[in-house]
This record gives sequence, structure tokens and C-alpha cells, in this order.
Amino acid sequence: MTVTLVHGTSFCVCGDDGEFGDALAQGTFYQDTRILSGWNLRVDGRPVEPITVQIPEPFHARFVGRAHSGEGEGESSLLVRRERYVGGGMREDLILRNYGRTKVTCTVGVRVTADFADVFEVKAGRIRDKGHHAVEVTGTGLHLTRYLDSTSRGVRITGQTLDGSPADYSRDRVSFRVTVAPGEEWYASVAALPVIDGTPIAPLFPRERPVEHSRPAVLARRWREESPVLRYSDNRALATTLQRSREDLGALRMFDPERPNDVAVAAGAPWFMALFGRDSLLASFMSLAIDPTLALGTVQTLAHHQGTKVDPDSEEEPGRILHEVRFGADASLALGGSHIYFGTVDATPLFVMLLGELSRWGIGRDRVEALLDHADRALAWIDDYGDRDGDGFVEYHRATERGLVNQGWKDSWDGVNFADGTIARSPIALCEVQGYVYGAFTARAELAEDFGDHEGGRYWRHRAAELKKRFNERFWLPELGRYALGLDGDKRPIDSVASNIGHCLWTGIVDESRATSVANSLLSPQMFSGWGIRTLASDMGAYNPMSYHNGSVWPHDNALIAAGLMRYGFVEHAQRVAVAIFDAADAFDGRLPELMCGFDRSEYDTPVPYPTSCSPQAWASAAPVHLLRTLLRFQPSLPHRRLRVSPALPESFGALLIDDVPLGGSRISVEARGTEVRVGHLPSGIELIH
Repeated sequence: MTVTLVHGTSFCVCGDDGEFGDALAQGTFYQDTRILSGWNLRVDGRPVEPITVQIPEPFHARFVGRAHSGEGEGESSLLVRRERYVGGGMREDLILRNYGRTKVTCTVGVRVTADFADVFEVKAGRIRDKGHHAVEVTGTGLHLTRYLDSTSRGVRITGQTLDGSPADYSRDRVSFRVTVAPGEEWYASVAALPVIDGTPIAPLFPRERPVEHSRPAVLARRWREESPVLRYSDNRALATTLQRSREDLGALRMFDPERPNDVAVAAGAPWFMALFGRDSLLASFMSLAIDPTLALGTVQTLAHHQGTKVDPDSEEEPGRILHEVRFGADASLALGGSHIYFGTVDATPLFVMLLGELSRWGIGRDRVEALLDHADRALAWIDDYGDRDGDGFVEYHRATERGLVNQGWKDSWDGVNFADGTIARSPIALCEVQGYVYGAFTARAELAEDFGDHEGGRYWRHRAAELKKRFNERFWLPELGRYALGLDGDKRPIDSVASNIGHCLWTGIVDESRATSVANSLLSPQMFSGWGIRTLASDMGAYNPMSYHNGSVWPHDNALIAAGLMRYGFVEHAQRVAVAIFDAADAFDGRLPELMCGFDRSEYDTPVPYPTSCSPQAWASAAPVHLLRTLLRFQPSLPHRRLRVSPALPESFGALLIDDVPLGGSRISVEARGTEVRVGHLPSGIELIH
């Protein structure tokens, strides 16, 4: 069993005994650098025998074991408990309790190593020895540092017992000489504090303060108190999944020290504890029913980093929304040699779509107005840089050889291909990207109308209508009876059957007359595995159920498709998708992984995990929330003082009651069963539409 602990840009991956160092893809990380590559507890030179592991909080694990206490060959009476806290580095409290009848004297040591590898090196399993490593041992701590060019990354290890006695230090070890009387306990704490360019960061778990008063604990407690609560549900698995989603989304929040009021969501643990434009936008969009301020903070943070200049190395362009932010010291590994990389085609229109949705949720007129200029700059990017050849469609082509070949959500090198398996060549205009642009145009039209700019509203609605007409003329393949996945560099339709077109249902760019064909294709045996809709149909040339993007099943993909199916009135289709994803979540104890293999449910009666899948992962965690919103047909329009709730819950869901759903600064309750609903605590003046 692998244990993953997260808080902000810190995370730890270890075994269920708390140890790490033997497996390559383990360690403790801070801002994309592995600050600890080895952490091994020994009692008199022997490892501790593991008994159990508990994870009370996403940032806190309790490892319980026993150690030989020198009493001979009988069973051990020395219990060892390790309380590990991850956030801004790592702190581990060691508690030894003697259940024997004689005192125990032993040496407790923690062996420490640090390679300061970049997170991408660790994920890929290719660690390069670079820079100059230095070790400094003092009477107050052990300092490990790597110097690379003009930067340095380090970690400071300190140990202290309950009475304040310091530890002993050597070049790779922190140790204590311990005596524990019968029935007594011994306590010590070992902390690993990151040091960035010679400056140690402030500890999030200082020893002098109770852990429950630490910032991570306070934030986690506040998240639980302020987010919606499922008061009851007839479906145990549904309740477990929604509870786990709420917990994981809270754990994946990121707080900017320079702007502490701006909270955004990281893409996922363990490898993507960073801000990603597309992932963070979609995850926060899908989790609006839990906390709209998460989406607001994501939009505000992305607006702060919005492109201002043309830089081919980082693919920055004026108005463009970034792809990812990284903090690793080895800049040569970062795309474009920069900490911010902009090579994504869809984050920019999704940014405008999310701002429009925030307005509908009543996030506040002044907050929306403060971001309108950023939305207009994003729309200007679509015209000035997104449509490279002036054909009316947004396409991508990387500006640097180090950039991503594919820049849609299926961004693996082979993620876009023809029906015969041939890989499509850029520039590529993806179908779902045109859908996002359509959604951005319609969102901007609504925003203009909400602010009394009726001429602007007419302009953007005309732009949306023209794009929809052009899309349905150019992307529809009448001889095949389906839409193209995209247009390649020669403007040839990419004729494969993929899940991308489901996103076009979500945004509404698909013609009503063709929606039935799309819906039935998505739920065909070639596309629907029983655990969800595949990314690529099983009769396509590139299909591989164990691939990342060519036949796998992604929960967030399915959540957006289900919303699109419901938008066009395909209720039973949407219910089938939702039930499949919730069934899969139940098989994973309520926590959906980033993706699953695309094997058919008739072949495997449990979903097959995808190797190296992130868990928890933001948009996978948000998928159940969005699926439930889709089934409730929960559509707020606060600028127009309306709320539509018209549930279409599957019979297996039974009855449910959700309290404290945020809406326009208020908290409402939703009680539903089947097609029946009751909404409580609705703000005055809001019309409820069933």
C-alpha cells in the first residue's frame, strides 16, 4: 500500500510503514523538488515491524508498529507510533510506549537522504546526478544542500525530545539515546524544513504550537464547517463518494502567500501539486456546488499570471491563460526554461466560461466586474493568436521543440489520431476547443447583458451563432454520420470516434438535429465500457484500453459528457453514465482515480486501475459533485433572480438531503428523490423553477 499525504505544494509518498527510500517514486516534496529521498526509522539498528496505518487528515498519517525491546526472543512490548505531518516540509513525532515489566534502553535513529531531484525526474524514474551536494553537521541540526548554477535547494533536519533535549547528528542520521520505564512513554520530534536559496521557509507545524492550531488544521476544519453536508442518503456508496470528494478537494487547495485570500486548486497528487490552467479551471467549475470561492480564487490567480508578451520559449502570448506553474530549481527541465508554461489551447476560453458561470452563481457583481478586462484580453487572444490561419477555428501548434505536441486535454503525444490510428499533425483544431470558444462567446454575451451592455451582448451572441454554424458545416461528416475529432494541419477532418465530442454537447455547439447521433455513439458498446465512456472507441486503430488517452476512462470526461447529454434532454443516457462512474467510485472506496483502464465491465467485474494514475486528483474528485448537480438539473441564474432545480435521479440513488449549498452568499438545502425536490432557505426574491 502506498500512502500519499498532501498540503499545498508539499506532498509525501511512502509505504504503509512510513518508510521511503527503497522505491524510486517516493519521498517528500516541496515546490516540485524532492527534499527527502530517504527517511528510515531504526530502533537499535532494526526496522520497526508495522502494525497499522491511519490517515486522520490529508496532511497527517499515523504509523503504528512495534520494536524489539531487548527482552529476549519473546514478543515485543515496545510500541512505536509515528505521527507524520506534511506541509511546508515535514514533521514527524515519535512516541515509544513500554508495555513490558522492565525498563527499555535503546537508540532511536532516523536515517535521512536528500537528492533534490525534480518531480518530473522522479515520476519518470530517471534521476540525474547534478550540481554540488554539501552536508553540514552542527550541534543544532543536519543541513543537506544542493547547489546548481545560481540556485540552491536544501533541507534542515532538527530533532528534539519532549523535555527540550537535542538530538545527536551525523552526516546522514538524527538519533536519540532513549530510556523508557515500564508503563511509560518517550516522545521526540524530528522536523525537515525546506531551505530555498539559503532562506528557510516558515514551518507550518511548529513544535511550540498544538497541531490542531496549525494553519493546515485550521483550514481543513474551516473547509468542513463551511462546505455542504450530505445529511442523509439512502445510497451508502453515493454518500461515501461525495464525502471523499469534499475531503480531497479541500486537501488539493493551494494558497498564495503573496495573496492569501486567493485560493486555487492543484491538479492532483502526487505529481501535479501545482496550478494547471485547464485542470484547475475545470475542477473548480465542477465543484461550484461545494465552494464557488475556489473557482473565484482560481480565476483570480490565473488572471494574475495572464500572458502579456510574446515569448516562444514559454509559449506566452498576450491574453493567454497558462498551462502550468512549476517551482523546481532545475529550470532546464521546465518547459520553455520558465516557471510558467503557456502551451495550452483550451484554458483561455475555459477561463471566460468559468467567469460566466461564477456570475450565474451570484459570486458578486463587483468581483465579476474586476475580471471583465481579463476576460476580454482572453477573447482577444482567441482572435489574435488562437485562430492562426484566419479560418474561424482555434488551433494549436507548439512554438518550441520543448513544448507540448498536443495542447488540448488529451495532451499525450499520441492523443489525437485518425480512425486508422495515424497520428494527426498540427496545427490542429479540436472539436471540443471550438465548443469551449462557443461557450466563452455565450458567457461573454450574458455578462455584457448583465452589465447593461446590450450592444455587446448582441455582438457576442452573433459571434457564437456564426461559430456554431461554421462548426456544424465543417466538422460534420455526413458520409460517416458523426462529427470529426478535429481538423489537422492540412484541414483534413480527423475521423476517429472519441469522447471529445461529448464536451461539445456540454457547451451547446452541437446542432439539435445531430445530437441524437452523438448521444447514441457515446453510449455504444464501442465507447461505453460499463464503467464509463472511453476516450477512444474500441474499433479505432489506436485503441488500447491500457493507454493514457486512447481507450481509457476518465471520470471528469464522463462528468462533462453527462452534463452535455442532460443539456440536450438525453436523461437516460446521462443517468447511465452517472451510475457507471459512481459504481466505479464505490469500487475505489469512494475516491475516483484520475483515470481507469478501458476494459469492458463484462470482462472485469471491477474497474481496472491505470498505473501511475493520480489519486486524489482534482477533476476526478470534482466529477461526482458535478454528476450530482447534473442529475439534480441544478442551474442557478442569480443575475436574473432564478434557480432551476428539476431532478432526474436514478431510482438506485433513493432520497437525499444536502444542507449548506452555497448560492449567492446564502446557504440553501436540497431534498430530492427521483423527480421530486424541495429547496429550503432560498434567498428572498429568487424564483424557484422546477
